[in-house]
Amino acid sequence: MSNMFATPAAPGAGIKWESVKGSLLLIDVKGFQAGIQTAYGTSDAVEADIHVIDGNGKGESYEQTLIFPKLLISQTKSAVGQRVLGRLGQGQAKSGQSAPWLLEEASAADVQLAEQWVKNNQPTVQAPAAPF
Repeated sequence: MSNMFATPAAPGAGIKWESVKGSLLLIDVKGFQAGIQTAYGTSDAVEADIHVIDGNGKGESYEQTLIFPKLLISQTKSAVGQRVLGRLGQGQAKSGQSAPWLLEEASAADVQLAEQWVKNNQPTVQAPAAPF
């Protein structure tokens, strides 16, 4: 039986960065949230819709996802209301730490792929019917 309400996402159902490493990501940046309480303490995050354009997870979309990796936050938080395009990679790990997630600059071919994706996935808005 269907109803008008969305089912809540399962805990931890957000994006798993490792599963989309190397993929082209189109990130619709919705906002920045400071001081979010997590199991690991207080953290900042960027809220975004993330679309996987190619590579592992191609076709997946993660709506209203929180981005916690610090370098990804720094690359996206100034783009609220905009789209950020990049290929997910990892920087150099510092001693005793894991390598940071980062967005690598999109190539011209990546931009073309993303433009085609947007064209194919934008909701169409019909013009109002002309009065008789």
